[in-house]
Amino acid sequence: MSQEQEKTIDQLNEEADIAADYLEGLLDIVDYEGDIEMGVRNHRPTVQIVADDDADIKHLIGHDGEVVDALQQLTRLAVQQKMGERSHLIVDVDGFLQRKRELLREKALDAIDEVRETGEQVDMPPMNSFERKIVHDMVREEGLKSRSHGEEPHRYVSVYLKSSSHQDDDVQVYDSIDQAQQVDTHHRHHVRKHDVEDEVVEDSDPADDIDVDSADEE
Repeated sequence: MSQEQEKTIDQLNEEADIAADYLEGLLDIVDYEGDIEMGVRNHRPTVQIVADDDADIKHLIGHDGEVVDALQQLTRLAVQQKMGERSHLIVDVDGFLQRKRELLREKALDAIDEVRETGEQVDMPPMNSFERKIVHDMVREEGLKSRSHGEEPHRYVSVYLKSSSHQDDDVQVYDSIDQAQQVDTHHRHHVRKHDVEDEVVEDSDPADDIDVDSADEE
């Protein structure tokens, strides 16, 4: 059983609480308004910052989610410092991860269609583990096979037919990730500019760490 599976719901909620407090502090520092939604999805705590009509929050996404990635890593470190163990917390900003998932599913479907038409394996561009997991799931849903190859940051996914001859064809490799773009919300806290009152927020992995735990599950 993995470390994450061993954690109780109370522990996951506590991680989310710590993350929410940390993110509130950051929003206060940069003087941004926003809501924080928290929940637990796929046994991972998830915290999402919602724009709430404040365009400034968009700056927390960055080019291709680079700022979201960095924000998630910092928040995980803050949680780890408090809890004493690694967290697979997922941080999202204004639904960025959900939009990214939808785009990746479209790209995966394009690769799947090409494999079906040609019968040949299709190699997709390098992706992080969060992105690869989405592709693996889509391929599995469509009845084909996929496998991750290479080393980070150039690790990529190959898509092929089940009947294709493939090294280790009986083993399908999936990436383990923080996958909680659809937030199960049980708390919402509104943070306003210049709000100096202390407030208690309760929490909610997701990216192979956008988080992105970068390991594939054999």
